[in-house]
Amino acid sequence: MTERTYIEAIRDALDYEMRRDDRVFLLGEDIGAYGGAFKLTAGMQDEFGTERVLDTPLSEAAIVGAAIGAAYMGMRPVAEMQFIDFITCCFQMITNFAAKSHWRWGAAVPIVIRGPAGGGVGGGPFHSQNVEAYFHHTPGLKIVMPATAADAKGLLIAAIRDPNPVLFLEHKFLYRHIKGEVPDGEHVVELGTAAVAREGTDLSVVTYGAMVHRACAVAQQLRDADGVSVEVIDLRTLKPVDYDTVYASVRKTNKVIVLHEDQLTGGIGGEIAARIGEDVFEWLDGPVVRMGAADTPVPYAHPLEHAFQPNEDRLREACRKLLAY
Repeated sequence: MTERTYIEAIRDALDYEMRRDDRVFLLGEDIGAYGGAFKLTAGMQDEFGTERVLDTPLSEAAIVGAAIGAAYMGMRPVAEMQFIDFITCCFQMITNFAAKSHWRWGAAVPIVIRGPAGGGVGGGPFHSQNVEAYFHHTPGLKIVMPATAADAKGLLIAAIRDPNPVLFLEHKFLYRHIKGEVPDGEHVVELGTAAVAREGTDLSVVTYGAMVHRACAVAQQLRDADGVSVEVIDLRTLKPVDYDTVYASVRKTNKVIVLHEDQLTGGIGGEIAARIGEDVFEWLDGPVVRMGAADTPVPYAHPLEHAFQPNEDRLREACRKLLAY
């Protein structure tokens, strides 16, 4: 085990898979000589060469299109979106080609599209979005968002090895804000499995990404102040969702909040809440509560962004209200 930051764990996963499998290569804007906008790939082009760490033109559609073509030819491309917001430029390539190719004519598309998502850094409306809901509706895709350094490595290795197209969302606030013990060498976390980030008995918070840390902080505050026990479920994979773990938690605590950083309306929390209401209704002792960001573009100013997000104050209030129901 080695203590690594979240961003170092992602780099470790890329390095490990490129050494293990010469079909794996990276492509994206400024990832080579410059080392990427967050310096995640710094030095990798010197180590692996320009044919395996490719600087591309400023065209997300071209990046994903080239990755799909390479995957058809047996390669394992890892395409970077410099900021995940601009994945919308290749929406057609992802949803109508990568996602449907295997169903239409049996051609697997083992690509990973990775990039920094989420806010909390004052990046504003073009560099702080959460895009998972755009793609959650599309069959044929897998969507992943790790919350810890160990999961960032293990899930990325699993994504690279998966025969399906995988969107790998990395929360940029976590890049250098968190660190943890990460297994050296081979470390794979199975896609489609959630984790219990914190055990509890009185209320469940189902969440992912940076909100896992926020939920755990609020759970500790409520334990200290009110003596209540909040369980936090880290989904890790957003498509497919591990409903078995979610339902087991709801059956134990009987009350649940579905929390995500994305805007509330149309977020994937609505789908999860609906499934809970349909499948484990008889175990509920209160309404299924959704929490998300305000239905506005992401503000630039830090005080406004704090108010826009589902912050600790709002989450703590929602927990207490539901616990008292």
